[in-house]
Amino acid sequence: MLIARSLQEAHLYMDLHACVCGAEEFDRQHRLEDRDGVLVTVYEGVCPQCGRTRSFEFALAGEQPPAPPVFGGPEPSRIIDPGEFLWIGDRVSTESGLRLLNTPLAEHREIRPATAYAIAAFEEVAKFLPEGADRIPEERFTSARGREVYAKDPTRFTRKEIDAALELKRKILADIDRFSPPQG
Repeated sequence: MLIARSLQEAHLYMDLHACVCGAEEFDRQHRLEDRDGVLVTVYEGVCPQCGRTRSFEFALAGEQPPAPPVFGGPEPSRIIDPGEFLWIGDRVSTESGLRLLNTPLAEHREIRPATAYAIAAFEEVAKFLPEGADRIPEERFTSARGREVYAKDPTRFTRKEIDAALELKRKILADIDRFSPPQG
């Protein structure tokens, strides 16, 4: 059974695993079950494209789940690899960056949640760095997408590049907070 550290991680996992027909989205119904003392979260729904029933089950990790947008505690994910986290961080960063460029400063606050989500994804990449190592080992990339992202540019998975990406994303978030403070 899949082990998720948070509901955010479970949702991202489902988003990363399309239906066999290729459709990525589906309307998810959610329930919790106690299975011999293990809390299991079950998501089911129908694919809007082909009508197949989609179902995912996750045992929730024992620790207290973090608040969104964080995906988990200090340990790396067991169900999403560093290449997938980098891919989603890049995708969300690009979308929010384009919105920032085309939105007045006063409205940047609306883009803050996406920027924080991208940072959380990049923070997950960093969790795959072994203590004292300068790069994430290639064997940590277990998904097809993760291996593809790694093969495209392995230098993105060095400590130096991960730290630089996080520093830049955090600066963007700080600028949003400075130039577009919350109303109220």
